[in-house]
Amino acid sequence: MKSNHMHLNLFVLNTGHHEASWRHPDTMPEKITDIDYYIQLAQMAESAKLDSLFIADALVLTPAIQYKIGAGLEPLTMLSALAVATERIGLIGTVSTTYSEPYNVARMFASLDFISRGRVGWNSVTSVGDITAVNFGRDQHPEHGDRYARAQEYVQVLKGLWDCWQDDALLYDKQAGIYADYDHKISPLHHQGQYYSVQGPLNIPRSPQGHPVLVQAGSSDAGKELAAETAEVIFTAQNSLASARSFYADVKRRMAKYGRSRDELKILPGFSPIIGATESEAREKEAMLNERITPAFGLIRLSNSLEIDLFQYPLDGPVPLEDLPPVDQVKGQKARFEMLVEMVRNENLTIRQLIVRTASARGHYTIAGTAKQIADVMEEWVLTEAADGFNVMPPYFPGGLEDFVSQVVPELQNRGLFRTEYSGRTLREHLGLKRPSGVLQSV
Repeated sequence: MKSNHMHLNLFVLNTGHHEASWRHPDTMPEKITDIDYYIQLAQMAESAKLDSLFIADALVLTPAIQYKIGAGLEPLTMLSALAVATERIGLIGTVSTTYSEPYNVARMFASLDFISRGRVGWNSVTSVGDITAVNFGRDQHPEHGDRYARAQEYVQVLKGLWDCWQDDALLYDKQAGIYADYDHKISPLHHQGQYYSVQGPLNIPRSPQGHPVLVQAGSSDAGKELAAETAEVIFTAQNSLASARSFYADVKRRMAKYGRSRDELKILPGFSPIIGATESEAREKEAMLNERITPAFGLIRLSNSLEIDLFQYPLDGPVPLEDLPPVDQVKGQKARFEMLVEMVRNENLTIRQLIVRTASARGHYTIAGTAKQIADVMEEWVLTEAADGFNVMPPYFPGGLEDFVSQVVPELQNRGLFRTEYSGRTLREHLGLKRPSGVLQSV
């Protein structure tokens, strides 16, 4: 295995990824709209030479706000501020393909790529739930297959818009009075598709990376297919080494039919470490967080994921698998639905146990242990082709991140698994991804 092989992204989420993190004595829920708070986290991650940080997004406010933070700053606005407060770390923001227009999004990410000098990535999601749809003048959320067909076309339109300008389109010829070579170096897109009609060209020059890095977070079959065709990074939830290896092999195998090599896509499973000087200390930290869980919030979260009202069932009774909808009728996150069902079947969990089992990271892999134990697991996942790196999800901020960068990162560096200095300046360089050629393709 080559040196500096592992890629690490920090998933920034208000007070942390454990659902009770806001109740931890060392977190600051009053700071979740304070940009200085996020600058501190970004600079801490940058000091550890992490590849990137990631901001998720939701387009709805639910009654769960009673029990847990569910509101915050809009991702691209936040990343614009972080771009000028950092120098090297990549900046990945989420925008929905279902509830936005390609032209606007292409322009926003190109702008942010300029502001950051080439450090931006776009995390595309298709969003979930009728409760989101009604915020955008729609009666119901589109069906799963339709959302992914729309997303596939959406990505192609964005790539086309980013390629409307050639790198040398701007001439700056003051003497001749020619600013740009519109006739030869800037081309309309002329896209007419099933979902979108976009003339182009984009009204901003080609950005430093050519294309912002394309990131995707879907793990259903349709999501894996879209990732194999278009994504350069995929965030995924895998709660065991076996499931992660299966997912990794499946997605990498699909890439060949799109003429892509395996190295053109980095797979980063979610990874939530709870770190202690000893394993028992780590377990105590985990127990302290779990003691602060609010069951009502867990019921809301799992009811949404499993698409059934769990409030009508005994908290200490079994998860009602027989009453769940068939997976082909699930309108939300199919992969998350299937993962939770498999977890219940394998571990025979009650509803309360499932709440606790998934409280730390919503079903992503969670480990409590020493820095060495955590590094051992990360090394095994990368060496056995379960991951190209990790989407790191500290259980609480800033303490959980401080533990990771001060204890786990040095352990990985000592093993030659992670960089000690940045060798590039752009996110593409951090990830070992090629810069797109800039030749406009028919879409």
